[in-house]
Amino acid sequence: MPHQVVSREEWLAARLGLLKEEKELTRRSDELARRRQELPWVRVDKEYRFETDAGSAWLADLFRGRSQLLVYHFMFGPDYTAGCPSCSSIADGFNGIAVHLANHDVTLSAVSRAPLAKLQAYKRRMGWMFPWASSLGEDFNFDFNASLTEEQQREGAEYNYRREAAFTVRGIGDSLTKRGEGPVTEMATMSGTDVATYTRERPGMSAFVLEEGVVYHTYSAFSRGLDVLWGMYQWLDRAPKGRNETGVWLRRHDEYEPLSQSAGSCCHAAEPRA
Repeated sequence: MPHQVVSREEWLAARLGLLKEEKELTRRSDELARRRQELPWVRVDKEYRFETDAGSAWLADLFRGRSQLLVYHFMFGPDYTAGCPSCSSIADGFNGIAVHLANHDVTLSAVSRAPLAKLQAYKRRMGWMFPWASSLGEDFNFDFNASLTEEQQREGAEYNYRREAAFTVRGIGDSLTKRGEGPVTEMATMSGTDVATYTRERPGMSAFVLEEGVVYHTYSAFSRGLDVLWGMYQWLDRAPKGRNETGVWLRRHDEYEPLSQSAGSCCHAAEPRA
């Protein structure tokens, strides 16, 4: 579709109009952040055990001596052969920010139900350094609505603060991607499993605080509530063509074809003509 082309003055007028709305959104976002931090806390009395690079650990140990813990519920079930590609694209941004959070009294950690050895191997493949714990055999992911049992899947369960319909391939696919079964089937295949197994894991994040030896749950978000954590999409939303998606286009960062240099790139500009 052809785009409107205008003078610089006309563009500036349109940009200033949009800027006003962006500022309103920013102020609204600041207000929501304040309200998010004012949510009441829920004491976590259940003992959750994890397997980590440093050995077995309790939930309080995942804080690593800090008072705040942000957990990304990474879709990597016990039967997956590789981590979810969508979660992988989100996690690509963790390395750069985890050190800053750590120096601000916040630990960022991923948690998945796959065995630790699988997580460690995938982490090496991806070149990631952030903490990643296995909750295999524990209720953690289920209790925080990031995993479903087969029974819940058959009967319907809570995800993203609403009740899902009982399992059907299309129904589960729509709830995750809003695009139907096709993209979910492709994501499942990329994770080495089938749709039913793939969708028993769900993306999400949960926040916890540790005070006087007691862990409290403070916040969780799922589905498109994670968009703001997905750095790639924040950039695409500001690109001329936006997200411009017609299907599952993303891949794990080591699966893309090498990008060829265009004829007009700086690398070719100085080449002499024959």
